[in-house]
Parts: sequence; structure tokens; C-alpha cells
Amino acid sequence: MIFITAKFRVLPQHADRWPQIAAEFTEATRAEPGCLWFDWSRSVDDPTEYVLVEAFRDEQAGGAHVQSAHFRAAQETLPPHLAETPRIVNATVPQETWSLLGEMAVPESR
Repeated sequence: MIFITAKFRVLPQHADRWPQIAAEFTEATRAEPGCLWFDWSRSVDDPTEYVLVEAFRDEQAGGAHVQSAHFRAAQETLPPHLAETPRIVNATVPQETWSLLGEMAVPESR
């Protein structure tokens, strides 16, 4: 799987509306056949920072994503709301879903 984490620093005046600003891009990406997940989180320390955690089935699916019409549209519509160029970590990992964090295992009897 292609696993990507990106940090988006949003202009303060757009920070509260970022989920709505990115909604069309988010929905279209989640509908891609090769998208495993595409989830936004907001930093608890910096209200202008959003973290995107996304995964695609393989390199072909990741390539299709960056070639899609909705990705090209996002390249035009999202940057005006950003304070800086997003930062990214992109890696290929040999799994298809989240692993369990054994060090914090929760008993199944709950």
C-alpha cells in the first residue's frame, strides 16, 4: 500500500472552514476504487494545522489519484487557503490496513 501523511497549515481565517473547503476533494478521493482511506484530523496544538492520513492500494492507484480531475482541481482551489506548501511523508508499506498497537491492547471482554 502507498501510505501518505501530509500536514496542511491553513490560513487562520479559513481554518474553521477547512473541512468544508476540502469536502469535494475529500469525497471524490474517497470514491476512488484504489483509495483505502483519506482522513483529516485537526491538530490539538495548532488550530491552523490539519493532518491528512491517506492510503492507496498500490502505486497504480496512487498514480490514478494524482492524475484525476479532482486532484487537478484541488491543486487550483486549495492553495489559496493555505499559509504554506503542505509537508508530506510518502511510503510504500507491505500491508493493506492498520495493524494493532499491541503495546496498548484493549481486552476483548469490553
